[in-house]
Amino acid sequence: MESRETERDAILRALTPVVDGIAATFGPVCEVVLHDYRRPEKSVVAVAGSVTGRTVGGAMSEIGMRVLARGGDAVDELNYVTRTGAGRLVKSSTMVLRDSTGAVFGALCVNVDVTEVDRVQGLLAALAGAAGGQADAPVTTFGDDIDSVVDALLDDRLRRQGQTWAGLDRSRRLTLFRSLDERGVFAVRRAIEQVAARLGISRASAYSYLSQARAAHETGADGAEGPGSTESTASTDDNPEGARP
Repeated sequence: MESRETERDAILRALTPVVDGIAATFGPVCEVVLHDYRRPEKSVVAVAGSVTGRTVGGAMSEIGMRVLARGGDAVDELNYVTRTGAGRLVKSSTMVLRDSTGAVFGALCVNVDVTEVDRVQGLLAALAGAAGGQADAPVTTFGDDIDSVVDALLDDRLRRQGQTWAGLDRSRRLTLFRSLDERGVFAVRRAIEQVAARLGISRASAYSYLSQARAAHETGADGAEGPGSTESTASTDDNPEGARP
């Protein structure tokens, strides 16, 4: 185990000058971030450029959480487009780092601010009479605080459900927990407590919903009522008062 950790440390050290080199090559519109997923709350170990405002010691984004949740099944995500909370359009690539056993332990991310390119493209298309509606890029929360990333994911999932926690039935509550789990939220230390506090339920209830969501997914009965599966299987401490959806 110690030799594996030493190997991972060596890979990260070897990639550190690569971070500076890529950023210098593409100039001020480029940011390169090196992540060590062994420390999700402080995964950023090297950064060059400033597109998302990341700093060394900062947390992973929801994209990193998704990679972490997939474990050995994680793949490189290349040339995807997202938008920062400030509205900047960013084209990114996330390259997964593996040790000699194939285990995922980090990622090298390249972010290029293409906001101005997109504006020029739109202007040229309008001049050519070929302007058309483009699908909005999804907003991604980038920040040095892992709590803000967890909050953003929870808010997004509730918004997609179209309900507050109090308005969700058991099936949709399990769907919410399953969705957060698939995005790696519960791989983050203390995330279960944070989610419980946001929803206004006890930690025991949150663990119960998570356990049921995972069991339902494994049996292919996502949210379905089965023998002995009733609303009371979660903690009775589900009063939504004080919840902040």
